[in-house]
Amino acid sequence: MNIRLDKAGRRFNQEWIFRNVSYEFNPSGRYAILGPNGSGKSTLLSVILGSLSPSEGGLHYEYKGRSVPVEQIYQYLSFAAPYLDLLEEFTLQETIRFHFQFKDRYRKMTEAAVLDLLGLSKSQDKALKYFSSGMKQRTKLALAFCSDTPLLLLDEPTSNLDQQGVAWYLDLIGRFTEEKMVIIGSNQEIEYSFCDKVIQVTDYK
Repeated sequence: MNIRLDKAGRRFNQEWIFRNVSYEFNPSGRYAILGPNGSGKSTLLSVILGSLSPSEGGLHYEYKGRSVPVEQIYQYLSFAAPYLDLLEEFTLQETIRFHFQFKDRYRKMTEAAVLDLLGLSKSQDKALKYFSSGMKQRTKLALAFCSDTPLLLLDEPTSNLDQQGVAWYLDLIGRFTEEKMVIIGSNQEIEYSFCDKVIQVTDYK
């Protein structure tokens, strides 16, 4: 997967969140989008994943030498963020089953293997509305990591996770991202310390 931003900008009303972002993301690269709270990290991530259109400039996707229309990019990416909603009435098992109706499993992982990875097998029949915020965040991360997509986007991935959860997240990075492009929006070094390329949103104000 290649992603190219060409003088891209995004504004809300008359306020520019960022402008003139020209950048190319390459396959298997690990990128951190950094900036203080409210600087536009999540907005830039939303543009990259195609859920927001640039107010100016261009956005181009290419996979295996072929252009990918923005309306099809969801097929190539997985995304996790603390503000991403889950279906609260679904049980954990139903959530996993539902998710993988739309995404292939990474290395053919079974439903049982995903539950084992989460460490929540005893809660497989519990509705998500009864889960703690940490359990929900772990679920979102597991679904994203275990999806067989060339692009993984994460926004503030360790939100609501305790120290053990942070270690679990870092283990997922080591086990599931070898062949993926990873883009992380963050302001906590522990979340992106393995990234080799950094984009400062404040450079594009």
